[in-house]
Amino acid sequence: MRAYKGLKDGKVLIESDTKDDIEILNSQIRDKCGDRLETKVQKRRNPSLIIYNIPDEVTLHICAQNSELALTKGNISTKFIFKTKRNARNLVIELAPQTHRIMLQNKPKIRWMICNTDDYISVNRCFKCSQFNHHFSECRSEETCPLCAGKHKLKECTAPRAEYKCINCKTYNKYNQTRSINVEHSSLHRKCPSMQAMIAKYKQNTDY
Repeated sequence: MRAYKGLKDGKVLIESDTKDDIEILNSQIRDKCGDRLETKVQKRRNPSLIIYNIPDEVTLHICAQNSELALTKGNISTKFIFKTKRNARNLVIELAPQTHRIMLQNKPKIRWMICNTDDYISVNRCFKCSQFNHHFSECRSEETCPLCAGKHKLKECTAPRAEYKCINCKTYNKYNQTRSINVEHSSLHRKCPSMQAMIAKYKQNTDY
């Protein structure tokens, strides 16, 4: 067991490093306390993949155009398409684990193009308080700048880069006295220790 946390309504969250450990623990609880406790093993999410620079106005037939990969249509679902600042169109799809491995190892063909792919990892960060695991519409915290951790909006920030501070790393240090992490960066920085921890947790909860 790696972590133990009490939740609302008398529920308890137990985390482990391996799937086998969770299954053993789940079996033991059911055998010894099945008449008093109900257990549920959280299902890990399917992985998502980003396909870069797909053609304009394209009707996607990934399975048909890549028959040599033996893809199953039911194992691929389109999530969304977004444009970059340079107007490149990128497609995000959700896949079954085996299909995800095949797609990463083989560049898919879409119409006349061979496209690059990569894992798509989405960390949920609030635009209001810059903290993780909730949306702006659910936020009950005060406004916090993602650049300098000041109590103002991002567009109002005048702090130079040398004065950037990460609110998430500051919060971590506040509650973890035995180990401190660097806070001299914005909460938007990709190498932010708190962001990296969230990415690691996202991967852990994904069925690769």
